[in-house]
Amino acid sequence: MSDGERAGSLTASGAQSLGLALPPGAQTRFAAYYDLLDESGKDVNLTAISGAERVARLHFLDSLALLKVHEFKGLRVIDVGSGAGFPGVPIKLAEPSVTLTLLDATGKRVAFLSELCGKLEVEAACVHARAEDAARLTEHRECYDAALSRGLAKLSVLCELCLPFVRVGGVFIAMKSIDSADETEASQNAIAVLGAALQECVDYEIPESGVTHRAVLIRKTAVTPDKYPRRFARIKNSPL
Repeated sequence: MSDGERAGSLTASGAQSLGLALPPGAQTRFAAYYDLLDESGKDVNLTAISGAERVARLHFLDSLALLKVHEFKGLRVIDVGSGAGFPGVPIKLAEPSVTLTLLDATGKRVAFLSELCGKLEVEAACVHARAEDAARLTEHRECYDAALSRGLAKLSVLCELCLPFVRVGGVFIAMKSIDSADETEASQNAIAVLGAALQECVDYEIPESGVTHRAVLIRKTAVTPDKYPRRFARIKNSPL
C-alpha cells in the first residue's frame, strides 16, 4: 500500500469513527490529495505536517470533524486563508453539495489549490486575494452561509477578516485549540462590533490521535458596518 493509499484508508476509517459516510470515490480522492500535497510541498510552503498517518488525522480528519459540528449540506462556504485546502476541500469531498470558495493571499498556494481541484475533480472557486480586500467586493461581501478559518491569528483578528463574508443568519467557524477560552473571551467586543454573537464552542477529538481541538461558532446577527474590515496593519496593531 502506498502512502497515499494509506492516507485515504485512514481517512475513510476515521470518518466512519466520526459517524460520517463518505460518498463513493472519496477515499481515492483523499489518497490523490495526499500524493499531490506530498509532491508539491517540496516546492511550496503548504504544511509542516508530513507522513500519511499525520496528514490523514491532523489535516483530513480534523477538517471532516466540522461536519459533526455544523450542518453543511447545500451551503455556500468560503475557506479564508485556505493554504493547502484545509478545511474546505475535505469538507467538499465529504459533502459535495457545498458550494466552495477557497481564498488565499499567496499566489503559489492558490496555484496549488487550482491544480488540486482539477486533479480531484472538485468544483471550487480559487481566489487569489487578501481577505480584507476580497471582503469589500460585492461578489463576496455577506454572501456566504459559512466562513471557515484554520488560521493561527487571534480570534479577534480572524473575526474582522471573516465575518464580513457571512450573510446575516450565517456562521463563522474558527478552528482553535482547547486552551483558547481566554482568546475567545477577549474577542467578545470584536464579535459584537462586527454584528455577531458567540453561539457555542464545541470540542472534538480527532479519531485515533488523542488530539482534541475546538470549533468556535459565531453567528452573524446583523450587517457588518461598512468600515470593516480595516487594513490588515490596523487590524493586527489595534484589534477590536
